[in-house]
Amino acid sequence: MISDLVLNMEESATLAMAAKARELRESGVNIIGLSLGEPDFKTPAHICEGAKEAIDSGNYFAYPPVPGYKDFREAIATKLKEENGIKEATAEHIVVSNGAKQSIANVMFALLNPGDEVIIFSPYWVSYSTLVYLPGGKPVFANAGIDQDFKVTAEQVEKAVTSRTKAILFSSPCNPTGAVFNRKELESIAEVAKKHNLIVISDEIYEHINYEGAHTSIASLPDMFERTVTVNGFAKGFAMTGWRVGYICAPINIVKACVKIQGQITSANCSIAQRAALTAITTDLTPTFDMVEAYRNRRDLVFDLLNKIPGIKSNMPSGAFYFFPDVSAFFGKSDGKNTIKDANDLCLYLLAEAHVSLVEGGAFGAPDCLRLSYAASEDDLIEALKRMKEALAKLK
Repeated sequence: MISDLVLNMEESATLAMAAKARELRESGVNIIGLSLGEPDFKTPAHICEGAKEAIDSGNYFAYPPVPGYKDFREAIATKLKEENGIKEATAEHIVVSNGAKQSIANVMFALLNPGDEVIIFSPYWVSYSTLVYLPGGKPVFANAGIDQDFKVTAEQVEKAVTSRTKAILFSSPCNPTGAVFNRKELESIAEVAKKHNLIVISDEIYEHINYEGAHTSIASLPDMFERTVTVNGFAKGFAMTGWRVGYICAPINIVKACVKIQGQITSANCSIAQRAALTAITTDLTPTFDMVEAYRNRRDLVFDLLNKIPGIKSNMPSGAFYFFPDVSAFFGKSDGKNTIKDANDLCLYLLAEAHVSLVEGGAFGAPDCLRLSYAASEDDLIEALKRMKEALAKLK
């Protein structure tokens, strides 16, 4: 009865682990959740006030335009010009969607014919490969390990290109690794895209959570605007995960295709959420900067604690709020009851023994690793790393 497409589709690993943790928590177990990429901060009050004002005005209860309110799209375009250096951006280049995930899905359906290939930088966000598969595309993975700080090179991209390659997809700052591509690295990748006439899909949802300097958008580089889809949103930098507001900035032909697709599936993004996001993008960014500083402190704390756990190999992430340590040293070890075959076994072991939820790295294209989100309080992080160290010490 159920389609083969759905039967063959993998469940989101992050959501699956979060569900397991929630079940244990509901049964009374004190679980520390480090599996979801969700800010532990509340949406800033002034953004919520923007939503309340929209409700009280009574002007935003009708269907919005499918690509989003024009004044909101104009504000996004202004932000992209002033903050990201994407000088060509106008309201007509913007489509607002129900989160960045829908934005990427729209783009895949807009671009891909069956058999078209998309080069995905690996490790990658768990949904990328499925979003390529859905319209019949084929993901091709360019892999970078911890020794490269998880950053794929232009040379690796070049080697992955075939006659069926249509696009490149990556995130910077990266989920799950925290890697950030600098301007020089993006320039090299851009040259490959131009050489082979490829579309670049650049997921920049974590742009504000960058500890190493200015964020670079690949669409701002010479001759890249007309071949780049910039994906962004409000979930991470503004603690607005539940508001579900994402957007793309893209060439007009891709914009029109995405509007056609979205119009048939969900129509416009929620009217009130758009007004809240408009407030976020046009007012004081101090709450965002305060959050980033808190994440930086947590990053430094967790890096120190991880390095005190024998067997864990970790680099220092430059952005986002994740660590992606190599835990392969524990494979084949046992506590006498449980034998750890892989990272999934290790995550289940740590959930049962340490009551800490994490996500195994195979879901992100790196089976030797696991993902730890430090979007949690410092007290929870200290306690979680203490529990993990004690549980891992039992594996011999």
